[in-house]
Amino acid sequence: MEREIGVYVISVVSRLLGMHPQTLRKYERAGFLSPARSGAFRLYSEEDLARLRTIKYLVDELGLNLAGVRLALALRERLLELEREIFLAEVDRRTEERLRSCIAEMLRMLGS
Repeated sequence: MEREIGVYVISVVSRLLGMHPQTLRKYERAGFLSPARSGAFRLYSEEDLARLRTIKYLVDELGLNLAGVRLALALRERLLELEREIFLAEVDRRTEERLRSCIAEMLRMLGS
């Protein structure tokens, strides 16, 4: 059985995250996310919500501007790629644990 994936319209996302709809549109224009569309409606996935929570943390808690958010999101994506590469690579257990620990610490710093 396939798991249903929830999608949310902008007004619901706005309430869930405590973000103004214009802010959500601004983040879309900045290229931080690309919600699905159904006609004129933006449909935000759970993944979009998680990304928006990260952006909210970067802006509200770390005080980053849009350029800083762009850089932090790019760094986050690269760290996740490295984590996948470590999973596929044949490295000794101790090295793998050390690398994963470093990556996890950096991701925590980025609010992930």
